[in-house]
Amino acid sequence: MRKNFKFILLIILIGVIAAFTGYLIKKNDIDKELDVSDVSNITTKKFFSSQIIDTAGKKVALSKFEGKWLLINFWATWCAPCREEIPELNEFSHQNKHIQTIAIAIDDLESVNKFTKKIPIQYLSFIAENEGVELSQSLGNERGILPFSIIIGPDRKIEKIFYGRLKLNQLNQALNSIIR
Repeated sequence: MRKNFKFILLIILIGVIAAFTGYLIKKNDIDKELDVSDVSNITTKKFFSSQIIDTAGKKVALSKFEGKWLLINFWATWCAPCREEIPELNEFSHQNKHIQTIAIAIDDLESVNKFTKKIPIQYLSFIAENEGVELSQSLGNERGILPFSIIIGPDRKIEKIFYGRLKLNQLNQALNSIIR
């Protein structure tokens, strides 16, 4: 009888731990979308003062994008969710001409060019290699998650941050709440 009581108590304890763990995972969901109140202390200064290379290997100053609506998407060729979201980002960039969509690969030039022959990226595409990790962290990607996307307004303020794979309806909803 005492052995059964201990077994039942152990099962209950495991259940409580599992429920609490599930709660924590849900609370800290990596697909969470942050709003402006969560990102108000993040600056875009490092981003706009950086240079990265385009798919032809030429350096580009990111300052040339100041004063525009931007959707910045950090990705890598080896990242499955990154690859999955490219068709929807292609569609988004065609539908939304008032916002400049920019891909920044945390990868090498050769891998990106080889990859984009199979799956074309139909919006601006740049390569930042390992510096891209620091660049994404400066924009709020403290978790180091890929894909990582951010919407920046013409005033250089961060409007939205997205962790994980983006979907077209998610982007359109975010834009509708930002741009009125």
